[in-house]
Amino acid sequence: MTNRLVMPSRRSALKGAGAALALVAAAKATFPGGAFAQGAGPEVKGAKLGFIALTDAAPFFVAKEKGIFAKYGMPDVEVLKQASWGTTRDNLVLGGEGNGIDGAHLLTPMAYLITAGKVTQNNVPVPMQILARLNTNGQCISVAQEYLTQKIALDAKVFKAAIEKKKASGKSVKAAMTFPGGTHDLWLRYWMAAGGIDPDKDIETIVVPPPQMVANMKVGTMDCFCVGEPWNAQLVEQKLGYTALTTGEIWKDHPEKAFALRSSFVEKYPRAAKAMLIAVLEAQQWCDKAENKDELASILGKRQWINIPASDVAGRAKGTIDYGDGRVVQNSPFVMKFWADHASYPFQSHDLWFLTEDQRWGKLEGGSDTKALIAKVNREDLWREAAKEYGVAAADIPASKSRGKETFFDGKVFDPENPAAYLAALDIKRVA
Repeated sequence: MTNRLVMPSRRSALKGAGAALALVAAAKATFPGGAFAQGAGPEVKGAKLGFIALTDAAPFFVAKEKGIFAKYGMPDVEVLKQASWGTTRDNLVLGGEGNGIDGAHLLTPMAYLITAGKVTQNNVPVPMQILARLNTNGQCISVAQEYLTQKIALDAKVFKAAIEKKKASGKSVKAAMTFPGGTHDLWLRYWMAAGGIDPDKDIETIVVPPPQMVANMKVGTMDCFCVGEPWNAQLVEQKLGYTALTTGEIWKDHPEKAFALRSSFVEKYPRAAKAMLIAVLEAQQWCDKAENKDELASILGKRQWINIPASDVAGRAKGTIDYGDGRVVQNSPFVMKFWADHASYPFQSHDLWFLTEDQRWGKLEGGSDTKALIAKVNREDLWREAAKEYGVAAADIPASKSRGKETFFDGKVFDPENPAAYLAALDIKRVA
């Protein structure tokens, strides 16, 4: 018997070529650009990411709900609700392989405090890396309904007079924040100190998890609190208090939460970390589009995420702020941003401000090498790589690691080139 070479028909050859092209196209859609283009997808298909029930965790919810993590080869990413920031810290210390979590929606300063071992058991450092900022703006300082007639707002001197009167009657005054040295603690402290209130001497500060703020206000646990949405809106909705100010009024377009991962995860699974980062960037862009705000509110309201009526989230998500004291602002310039105006990029100058404030209040030693710490934790280089691979326009990628000088509502200026001068200009502080 002779062997014959059987030539495929033109039709079958075209069909085979078409199938091959389809496979290539599918691969590119799953792993677009860069290392992924060579077929080197993520080393693992999943990771455990923690979140607190807050509006600014939205990019995580959207990336999971809309299959964006899966799109970039990470279908098994788990987005896990945490009871408090303390629980988040403890689970980050454990790590995903130790029945904890690999990363989180995190208060930006926490990544540094955990890395430096300032808030961990036995002060054991657990290196963290910030891959992106999740949002800017969107937090508030709210006060109890008993202060409604005082119309407390941006000028904390009014609050100072009110609490002095209350203390004179023999009653205690408490301010709640979510984690010592975290963003809410720092916004609250900055506001009070600007009005002449020493947050460590004139008032008692307590720690309350974000989802428990409203319930604690209801039973009279505190006089004011600082937290993210939707809990300020919920306080107004339940007529238990009102919004004195949004934190954007203290510092417009200020940084807030971060997408942070354990350094060990990034080092062991660099492609998986980048895949999740690209997914988060896409989700952030989706969250910021006006036409998606109603759907975003519906997602946020779901039981597994924040578990509140979507209508209670939609207003402030769209920029309508009912302060609860008669003020209603449409199209607020202090609306939470996920992508616009470089909201996602982790400016190193912003991390320096957080560290400087933590030094101000004794949460971090005065002589700490903040530049070395930032170089270790802030991975703006990974953000740039991911942004380029995702196809972000050059105009949307900041030219500098610094946003430059920042001016606060009280006229104080933070120059990242000279943080010592900023500290020296502050009247109330714990550092010399």
